[in-house]
Amino acid sequence: MKKKTFLLTIIFVLVVILASCIRADKPEIENKVENGVSESASAFKPLDVKIEQVDGVDYLMSRSEAGKYGGTLVVSTIGEGPKTFNPWNSKDATSSAASDLMFEPLVTTDAYTGEVIPRLAKSVKTLPDKKNYIITLRKGLKWSDGKEITADDVVYTWDTLVFGGFGNTSTRDAMYIDGELPVIKKLDKYTVQFTTPKPFSPFLRQISVPIAPKHVLKPVTDKGKRAFDSFWGPSTPVNEFVTSGAFRLKEYVPAQRIVYERNPNYPMLDSKGQKLPYLDKYIMLIVGDLNNELLKFKSKELDIVSLRGSNVSIFKEKEHDSDYKIYNLGPDTGTLYLAFNMNTRKNDKGQYYVNPIKQKWFADKNFRYAVDYAIDRENMVFNVASGVGAPLYTPEPLSSIYLNENIAKGHPQDLQRAKEYLKASGFYLDKNGKLHDKDGNKVEFDLYTNAGNTERESVGVMVKQDLEDLGMSVNFKPVEFNTLVNRLTNTLDWDVVILGFTGSPLEPYGGKNVWYSNGTLHIFNQRTKPSEDRYRYQWENELNKIFDQAALELDFDKRKELYESYQKLIYDVKPIIYLYSPIRITAVRKKFGNIHPTELGGVTHNLEEIYLK
Repeated sequence: MKKKTFLLTIIFVLVVILASCIRADKPEIENKVENGVSESASAFKPLDVKIEQVDGVDYLMSRSEAGKYGGTLVVSTIGEGPKTFNPWNSKDATSSAASDLMFEPLVTTDAYTGEVIPRLAKSVKTLPDKKNYIITLRKGLKWSDGKEITADDVVYTWDTLVFGGFGNTSTRDAMYIDGELPVIKKLDKYTVQFTTPKPFSPFLRQISVPIAPKHVLKPVTDKGKRAFDSFWGPSTPVNEFVTSGAFRLKEYVPAQRIVYERNPNYPMLDSKGQKLPYLDKYIMLIVGDLNNELLKFKSKELDIVSLRGSNVSIFKEKEHDSDYKIYNLGPDTGTLYLAFNMNTRKNDKGQYYVNPIKQKWFADKNFRYAVDYAIDRENMVFNVASGVGAPLYTPEPLSSIYLNENIAKGHPQDLQRAKEYLKASGFYLDKNGKLHDKDGNKVEFDLYTNAGNTERESVGVMVKQDLEDLGMSVNFKPVEFNTLVNRLTNTLDWDVVILGFTGSPLEPYGGKNVWYSNGTLHIFNQRTKPSEDRYRYQWENELNKIFDQAALELDFDKRKELYESYQKLIYDVKPIIYLYSPIRITAVRKKFGNIHPTELGGVTHNLEEIYLK
């Protein structure tokens, strides 16, 4: 046991060192769009961000070596495939990945430096009052149907789609400032101006939303939100999509594959004047589970695969004589967690979303503390991640520049302490060792995760075993992902769940929709109507205040204090219990050029520049 603890200490130190590599270079990240990029922390040193005009078109210039045309890159996605190809209506990671690929935002985060850099935008100017932003578009850009991309598209995207509440409202909800939304207006054909009610520190990162073709979508939104929600669904013919990205949809076979082809008119050039992207095709294979994904990589059906657990050492041993190279991308930027359904409200039929008996358990902080102390995170790291990771105790990833390092240290498993918390709330064991509450009710509940994700399934089995050591009866139920999402966000019919949130090590405000009391991903106490927002726990009010203050604070150190306080609050209250953070290890075929993985961007952040050697 001492050896395990020592090894975990070493792993945690390595994780913190990896995280500090990001934080040390960016203690005060600024949104610099016009000033190029600073030196990258990765081995590859990219060229500066540049835009050059050729024949009236503003081309974004490649930052890597010139490649050659041809070839296909094949990646994978777990589950049943996308629910929509409409990026403004996407509510799951698979749909977002499948649809965002086809559309360009105004700006994006530089995978090498963390700074905000242009995409459709040519320049972004922040005026001295820190409330007004002038964004000038690149000229000569066109939609795939030949129509020019102009300021009208930008204004429509923000005024109608985002601020108008069409599709997924997470972006809109995160843009409220003291109850007001920013205002956007067109200055000329290629220029728009955003005005925020107050200086808003995460603003430029928040506007990395794909821009929509007004001439295509306005007739749809004129018919209402129901028409929009079904627009560009999985059954839409591929020739009906009007896009702006480097790749466009060529074929979709449900539950099998998504095939993209290069956009020959994408406005990006390499040093030889060749239009990017280089690849002819980009394919996402839809695989049922992680084991199937690994088999497909071994059989050379996939070109990239994320390695987990014992597979890391196996693949590393064979790397020298293989056709792949392994990359360490540092701590996961997302978080793996266990959440309780603490919803105490009733549905339209007058029925409680959660059994009232279970409500009392989940609302009892001693019960949640008992669960937290019963979980053996060290065991998860060694048996699920094979030591390639570290225990996680905070809602921020270990690589976050805002990480509360005191909270990140956490605590070891302590079953005796867990039992003491239960005893303090009147829970007791019967003669058969089964746990009951003070009213004599047997403690039994369902634990869900998404089927096919073998990592989460393994974690679920371990959590079940840990909690059964306390006498709890846990029914572990892996279910299909879309079915699970429906339970979590629509029917609200669930008890406890193991899932993951995506995240950013640069800006916690992107998680506002999780922590704000009326957020669309406020999973542990989901609201279905605006009127329900008054029924909240006091600490939910505190979370609201912290995120409101952090959005208006421009000083990095003060923002860090605020974000550290929200992490401490979640740690103290435990509506969500964090489990562990794996190190992201990825294997990539050696046959591709311009593979420049980074902690922030992963492997395919520069997909336009990747080529087949």
